[in-house]
Amino acid sequence: MRAFLLGFAKISFTLNQLNNTMQDQWKTNAEQRKSIVSFSGGKDSSLALYHAMQTGTVIGLIVMLEEQGQRSRSHAMPLDIIRAQADAIGLPVYMTSSSWADYESKFIALLNQAKQQGAEVLVTGDLDMPQHGCWHDQVTQQVGLKLGMPLWLRPHKEVVEEFINLGFRSVIVTVNLKLGMQIEDLGKILTLEYIQELENRGIDPCGEGGEFHTTVIDGPIFNKAIPVSRGDIVYHEEYAFLPLELDQR
Repeated sequence: MRAFLLGFAKISFTLNQLNNTMQDQWKTNAEQRKSIVSFSGGKDSSLALYHAMQTGTVIGLIVMLEEQGQRSRSHAMPLDIIRAQADAIGLPVYMTSSSWADYESKFIALLNQAKQQGAEVLVTGDLDMPQHGCWHDQVTQQVGLKLGMPLWLRPHKEVVEEFINLGFRSVIVTVNLKLGMQIEDLGKILTLEYIQELENRGIDPCGEGGEFHTTVIDGPIFNKAIPVSRGDIVYHEEYAFLPLELDQR
């Protein structure tokens, strides 16, 4: 029995080592490989895209739309702004509309499509994804892709400071009024001074607690800025939204 237990413990230790090694590779899997990037149009996915473009080859962006196919499911971003971002970045968009019920199957279908076009890695902008039970890890394994998360486990302030120092410009478009954000925060551009103000108010500078969401309108991966106009603020429960529209003038 003792020999059995020792053998079992050794196997478990080895499996844990292999699992930890694989998770460490999440940070670097996109290097020197072709990737498809899960893109929300916000700051984290844009910074992850930047790193994937710097170290490997990005073949396109994955964007999941709500059922009507007019806005992104993650940040409710208008379709014309998504297309304008992709055009300014110079990458094709793999997109489909979905409900939450068929989200996973539709996402996997896009991954398979990207794999057929040469993608080897799915890149995401996640910072705090848990090591075990990671949904993106599960779906990439089903398809036979690697998972790349270049921002994973990095300090939040370091990430947003890099984003700003690289020259990205992003607008606060969603705020949670029960998590310290205010109506006046809508429309603010992320700057070093502003993220320090957020920290002083006890708010995560990356908004990783769901405090806010952003739309990126310019940066080093864009060949031109995205012209936007601002609509009227919309309220829903504890959230306030600033609609952005592509400025055609």
